[in-house]
Amino acid sequence: MSRSVAIATLGCKTNQFESAAIEERLREAGYRFVPFDEGAELVIVNTCTVTAATDAQSRNLVRRARRLNPDCRVVVTGCYAQVDPAALLAIPGVSLVLGNDEKRDLLRLIAEGGETPAAHVSDIRQATEAVPLPLSSFSERSRAFVQIQNGCDAFCSYCIIPYARGRSRSVDPEAVLEQVGTLVDSGYGEIVLTGIHIGGYGLDLSPPTSLLSLVQRIESETRVARLRLGSLEPTEISAALIETVAASPILCPHFHIPLQAGDDEVLQRMNRHYDTTFFRKLVETIHARIPEAAIGLDVIVGFPGESDDEFANTLALIEELPVSHLHVFPFSRRPGTPAATMAGQLPGDLIRERAARLRALGDDKLRRFAERFVGSTLDVVVEGGRHGGLGRGLSRNYLSVLFPCDKGREGEALDLRITASQGEHLLGVLP
Repeated sequence: MSRSVAIATLGCKTNQFESAAIEERLREAGYRFVPFDEGAELVIVNTCTVTAATDAQSRNLVRRARRLNPDCRVVVTGCYAQVDPAALLAIPGVSLVLGNDEKRDLLRLIAEGGETPAAHVSDIRQATEAVPLPLSSFSERSRAFVQIQNGCDAFCSYCIIPYARGRSRSVDPEAVLEQVGTLVDSGYGEIVLTGIHIGGYGLDLSPPTSLLSLVQRIESETRVARLRLGSLEPTEISAALIETVAASPILCPHFHIPLQAGDDEVLQRMNRHYDTTFFRKLVETIHARIPEAAIGLDVIVGFPGESDDEFANTLALIEELPVSHLHVFPFSRRPGTPAATMAGQLPGDLIRERAARLRALGDDKLRRFAERFVGSTLDVVVEGGRHGGLGRGLSRNYLSVLFPCDKGREGEALDLRITASQGEHLLGVLP
């Protein structure tokens, strides 16, 4: 009988991509996947380490796996495993701790593992190439992610990721094109380019290239129907990239941009390399050229020393900007980062109150953006799952649409006439 396995994944799209690739390799090796709560014989926890809270979540998942099945073998990998393998190896029941580069050798290391717990974690800052795990399918049939880059060189003062993922490393463009082609052939309606810092794509390659060049090649050399870009640093969104998105029938009019703070003094303390004047002009330029574009922002609230006036500046900037989505992250100390030891650490209740105000603003921004499209027709890719008996899908400009639809149409592209806005969703019908 095949061994049962479960994977628990925390964190970013890159981790989700890598978990999907690990799942595919385990299935090929004959493992049988079961839900986490069933108590699998082998449990893989793919960790995040963005905050101390995610470290705690990772530890709790390990302990929970052992409570569900005291005899299970637990393998821990991901970013927390990369930066603090000793802490994880000390948890009873952990069999293996694998760094991010060691994910590619997971099957071999599991097979070679003995009774004694062991850690295999190389110095990822020395890695010079991005070698993504091979992947031909996703459990979600509507969208597929393609990892084009790994690592980051930015060293923002709140972030541990350069130590967990290493320096910025780009996947060879030929490998990206091959991966996109494989997924398109498998029937995916949308491809999402993902990585840790995709705006820096290609700068480390020889000869150097760029994200814009890669996107143009994907558009001209593959049959991809819809291409979406992951998060882009504001300083890496060029006029040429905006123009390419505006003119393309393939590229989704959707920009996910980390703002992090709407006050220049806070941005300096964060070691972010732009100011609010630059950011405002960028967003207004995108909106003027592509009025229907979704523009989502990441914001950290409660950064050390954030005064009432500095928070008010963030609130005012976001209110004034033509943005559609807001992702709010309460500041959490991450040991090992400069921000963790900065003066002026704010109390949790104040951070939560400010986060609630920003989220309310974000909800209002999304509602106002979505209502603009009532009465229009949107191109929607059908997603898996149902919502209140209705099918659901995602528009090119990142709006969730509910509509009457038979099951089994995941991945199809439909033109839907939008009839109403309801909460966080639009309602649509086939014309």
